[in-house]
Amino acid sequence: MIRVSQSFKRICRMPGALALAAVLALPMGANAAPSIAVDVATGRVIEHHEAFQRWYPASLTKLMTIYVTFRALRAGQLTLDTNVIMTPEAAAEPASKMYFKPGQRFPLDSALKYLMVKSANDIAVAIAQTVGGSTEHFVSMMNAEALRIGMLSTRFVNPNGLPGEGQYTTARDLALLAVTLRREFPEYANYFSLEGFSIGGRSYDNFNALIGRFAGADGMKTGYICASGYNQVSSATVNGRTVVSVILGASSLADRADESARLLHEALQTPAGNETLLTLAPYGAGRDEVRDVSTEICSTEARKARQGERDEDGKLVFHSPYIKELGRDPNYVPAPVGEPIGNGPANAAEAAILLGTSYIPTPNFRPAS
Repeated sequence: MIRVSQSFKRICRMPGALALAAVLALPMGANAAPSIAVDVATGRVIEHHEAFQRWYPASLTKLMTIYVTFRALRAGQLTLDTNVIMTPEAAAEPASKMYFKPGQRFPLDSALKYLMVKSANDIAVAIAQTVGGSTEHFVSMMNAEALRIGMLSTRFVNPNGLPGEGQYTTARDLALLAVTLRREFPEYANYFSLEGFSIGGRSYDNFNALIGRFAGADGMKTGYICASGYNQVSSATVNGRTVVSVILGASSLADRADESARLLHEALQTPAGNETLLTLAPYGAGRDEVRDVSTEICSTEARKARQGERDEDGKLVFHSPYIKELGRDPNYVPAPVGEPIGNGPANAAEAAILLGTSYIPTPNFRPAS
């Protein structure tokens, strides 16, 4: 069966000149961008395409950042009330960000909400420094965890997914990470399904458009840089069955949501195959070269083609029959921030962070199960 992408369907409805520009703006292989759908309970693969093609993860990187943090929480290394501090290094990260000033404190619980909803790059670094003692040590923890759970074609160079040489992953590896998160940390699943959070009289909506709009949607994370296109890892649970989908390299925000909804819907209706994430054999010519779609995604033509994706009120227009209007105000959870550091740091970790030195806590992770 030939699958027609949502991008192509939308282009068919455009006026001639704009349609031509949109066709030219589509990434090479846009109808066959990497994707995969997996049954969480069994790890069995339901559908996949180019699942081993190396790709830039963008902010999907933060799924590993939060996984390492959950491991630290379970090991008793810190708690959800532990103060995270905005350091000068973290505050210098580019947007998306919270724009806190150096020295600002906030509980880890709030930091995780900022990370998952707003995809804040400054917060990712602040969390990394709190959990790992330094950004560099935390990144080594990320790569160690990736290797431990079987993400064999993934390498991280920072905790937020901003462009960095040598950072890559695959749809298969991201699906494995998503399944591992869902299985190992059900107690923290609420961080993936937040519709938004409120702080200081302001509210922020989740970039994941499926939450509250796709029946059964319960997470997980979106990501975008020019080199990757629009990425999304999604999960949904219907009648007790949970599936995870990964879409890499979509051409726009709307296409990312439309294609994620299609893949989730079909996965929920389809029995899993015989292959699992751990037995699926690598395939695809050129899969070890990281594909870069910058020239297509961030070209003038592509940006122009995306202008018609919003209605007169500025809301995204979706074409998937599985994405419904929210029909109510989003549910915003509180994410308070504390006072800036006053008369000096509270402990050795805070002192080291503010001085720009490394504080490496004594490792006490539980053995892998």
